Amino acid sequence: MEPQKVILYYCFTPLDDPEAVRLWQKHLCESLGLKGRILLSPHGINGTLGGGLSALKKYVKKTRAYPGFKLVDFKWSEGTGSDFPRLRIRVREEIVTFGVPGELKVDQHGVIGGGVRLSPREVNQLVAQRGDDVVFFDARNAFEAKIGKFKNAVVPEVRATRDLVGELENGKFDHLKDRPVVTYCTGGLRCEVLSSVMKNRGFSDVYQIDGGIIHYGEEFADEGLWEGSLYLFDRRMNHQFSDRAKTLGRCERCDSPTSTFYNCANLACRKLILLCASCKVDNLSTNCSPQHQRL
Repeated sequence: MEPQKVILYYCFTPLDDPEAVRLWQKHLCESLGLKGRILLSPHGINGTLGGGLSALKKYVKKTRAYPGFKLVDFKWSEGTGSDFPRLRIRVREEIVTFGVPGELKVDQHGVIGGGVRLSPREVNQLVAQRGDDVVFFDARNAFEAKIGKFKNAVVPEVRATRDLVGELENGKFDHLKDRPVVTYCTGGLRCEVLSSVMKNRGFSDVYQIDGGIIHYGEEFADEGLWEGSLYLFDRRMNHQFSDRAKTLGRCERCDSPTSTFYNCANLACRKLILLCASCKVDNLSTNCSPQHQRL
């Protein structure tokens, strides 16, 4: 049986006709038997696809043949096409929803006015040079940080990416405006936009991890500044970079250590719930935990 893989990628580049690109991508993915999710906007493309290794290689080759996508950095990950229920390709105002589509500016080189890109090694060097003055700023939804984050990171209490702009504008983080701020997210997409949004709001020394947590974890696993597991938006739910990963999450029923999210069995809820192996069985009932009801 042919090996299966998952690819994650994004590219900020001007797209004059995102709908035409959508139709091309739909035909390409269907012809190769790939499943997953692709978002398109006038600012570029963001995708996660799973399937056979040879099919994914053909997809990468054909997608890079498009002039605007020739520099796309495809990240390869463990997984299969069955990690995704279907193929979904949509056109939106933004490929990551911050709620400021008119503010983001891109050219053929990517986001204009974003933070300084740092490789994983450069991130460690910055921390070695500047010490505790460096602030790691999580660009993800707050629940993702429950199972993994950078050491001592600032984690805004947001349920969706669109809430980050309001958090930056309410003065809560003004004390960080003159400190070195390293934004991070899963694969680099959200912090591309966040770093630009922060600079537009007076943050003076902003960085972003090139390739996000994925690249950092690939290089340093659990021997660097990252702690815990990485939340994933597909059926895999989370990823550990080594067998030495810390367990940061706590079961919402019994407070035991866990890194595994499940969909709440209560059909009126269906929110993600952190459960240990023992309490997973109880999730078959339709009663949410009191803590979960408050989320």
